[in-house]
Amino acid sequence: MANNQLAKANNNAGVATIDTWVNSENIRRKFNDVLDKGAGAFVTSLLSLVKASPQLSACDPKTIISASMRAATLKLPIDQNLGFAYLVPYKNEATFQLGYKGLIQLAMRTGQYKTINASVVREGEIEDIDFITGEIVRGKRKSEKIVGYVAYFKLVNGFEKTVYMSKGDAEAHANTFSMSYGADKKYGNKRSVWSTNFDAMALKTVLKQLISKYGIMSIDMQGGDMAAAIASDQTVIREDGTADYVDTEPQNVTPQEPQEFPEELQKNPNGHDIPATEENTSLDFGEPEF
Repeated sequence: MANNQLAKANNNAGVATIDTWVNSENIRRKFNDVLDKGAGAFVTSLLSLVKASPQLSACDPKTIISASMRAATLKLPIDQNLGFAYLVPYKNEATFQLGYKGLIQLAMRTGQYKTINASVVREGEIEDIDFITGEIVRGKRKSEKIVGYVAYFKLVNGFEKTVYMSKGDAEAHANTFSMSYGADKKYGNKRSVWSTNFDAMALKTVLKQLISKYGIMSIDMQGGDMAAAIASDQTVIREDGTADYVDTEPQNVTPQEPQEFPEELQKNPNGHDIPATEENTSLDFGEPEF
């Protein structure tokens, strides 16, 4: 009982702190500049998110503001139920994380994608894979068991690409690139997004690999938003705008190459274009102005 009361008290203190920050004149102006009329709803969503998470409320409020500002700059909602972008606590800092739906939205905004999709692959749907050509022999679904993940896009110029990742490859990726997921497995916790929503994270991973290797990423096009988003994914956004990857250090690890998926297993989603965002170049919030 005492521990619960202490946790609740700490959470309320965290909410009060972030509430003070977002209601300061300086921070309000930042959100208004980026979101205009949508600023109020976004800030309300942010405060609700912090209130609902004791771990997030315990984070440095500057990192919460910076992570949420990155989402705001990309015009991605942070409602956890929507799957576009997340604020994820790591130790005492808030990280910005893309959802796979956010990747799809950013891709469609470029106007260069005719079709883009990510989907799970169930047992039996793939009978065999040629390890040289990558050609896949399709089979009939045997069960609802998920055995892999596929991402596909087709550009308006006709170029198309598909990437496939088995569930084992996705598990290996999570173990390699997420220390928090490894800690969850070791101690039986469910704090990492990989632990609480593995399939969504796997879909994001295969889609991110597809876009980062073959998609529109040029900074002199609308693909600049995509490049910035991918560079910021799973990072703490500092006040100077730099992004620090805090969950693990992947620079000495070479992940397994995903296999390519054939044309036969490609799917077309129903996507809608939305206006491109304007870049917010400053994240120097300073201290709250009261």
